[in-house]
Formats: sequence, structure tokens, C-alpha cells
Amino acid sequence: MHPDLAQARMRAWHAERGIATQAWSPLGARSRLLADPVIGGIAEAHGRSPAQVVLRWHLQAGAVPIPKSSDPRRLAENLDVFGCELSEYEMGALAGLDRGHRLGGDPDVYVEM
Repeated sequence: MHPDLAQARMRAWHAERGIATQAWSPLGARSRLLADPVIGGIAEAHGRSPAQVVLRWHLQAGAVPIPKSSDPRRLAENLDVFGCELSEYEMGALAGLDRGHRLGGDPDVYVEM
């Protein structure tokens, strides 16, 4: 899950059943997600990094983001997402980035090896 693959139907199904949605690759691993101008504009408005904006979007959307980093600076930055809140408009703008772009295989499709 990430803004390019927001999984809205799945998150709604989870919410109805009290299930916490985990977001693996929440920053769009190896994609151009963090360079998106919508994310960049929101980040600039809040004085935050694009990664912080995306992680904040996950939290406000009710997901549990699990970002990966071995860089101590990025680890600290990833944790510093509680000092701001995205507006309803900004949340909608980020949700509008959903293009159904899956980073890995579709878990609903079985591929025999």
C-alpha cells in the first residue's frame, strides 16, 4: 500500500472487521512516488520531506506503515511524522494519486514456478 496503490476497498473491508492494514513498501520502493509534484507541494507547505508526508497519509488513513531504511537519518525522519496533520483536502489529493501501481506480484494471482 502506498498512494499509487491506495487499496481503498481493502482498507474499508479491514476497517469493518477491526483489522489493522499494514503498508509494506509504504514509500513506493524504487518508484518515482516521492518525486510526485503533489507530494512535493504538500511537503513544502508543511516543512516536511515527501517521505514524511506519505507516512503521515498512511497513519491518517488508518494504516500501519512499515518503512525500511538502514540510514539513521532516514530512520529518525520516518519517526518524526506526528508533529503535523494533513488536511482533508491534502488527504484527498494524495488519494487521487492512486493509479493501481503494484510494486510486486499480485497476491490474488497464483503463478506456478
